Amino acid sequence: MDILNRITEDLQAGKAEDVRTGVEKALTEGISSNEILHQGMMKAMNIVGEKFKKDEIFVPEVLVAARAMKSGMEVLEPVLTADKVDSEGKILLGTVKGDLHDIGKNLVGMMLEGGGFEVEDLGVDVEAEEFINKLRETEAEVLAMSALLTTTMPEMKNVIDVLKEEGLRDKVKVIIGGAPVTDDYAEQIGADYYAQDAASAVDKVKEAIK
Repeated sequence: MDILNRITEDLQAGKAEDVRTGVEKALTEGISSNEILHQGMMKAMNIVGEKFKKDEIFVPEVLVAARAMKSGMEVLEPVLTADKVDSEGKILLGTVKGDLHDIGKNLVGMMLEGGGFEVEDLGVDVEAEEFINKLRETEAEVLAMSALLTTTMPEMKNVIDVLKEEGLRDKVKVIIGGAPVTDDYAEQIGADYYAQDAASAVDKVKEAIK
């Protein structure tokens, strides 16, 4: 099996150390960072995403694969930067004010990074002002917000309202998600997209920045 296929297989299996070693080996063999990223690692995360959507694997397996991806990226990132490989787009991510849940958000972030996106994760309990300031600073194309409590869902609408007030609404696509969130709610508050899980979030982001 060639080295890129080996990276793909190991990443799907969540073998973090093997992925790291594989990336190092591929680089020493002169394989470009772009090829390693797209033909080895992103290919694996796309397969993981598809399996997750079909309920063939579940959150623990996705988390393990995402951690393996992160391990490989630690080796690859400095080389990608030096080779000036463009990211697929910039994403700003956070759980809204009043909500401290982050497992789903972290999974979305990992899978977006696995898809080649540049992710700025603001963490949990993020106030509208913080989202706005960071959007101005990073010029992210997509704002992805998460809420796991019905009591914090209105904060998503508040952030969208502040975006409008600040004249930024037409400059960014807004994606929302989390257990109590629905497609109807996204429409109701003026979000562009609703994602029901991490794999869908990656698809929606790709759609948003075509």
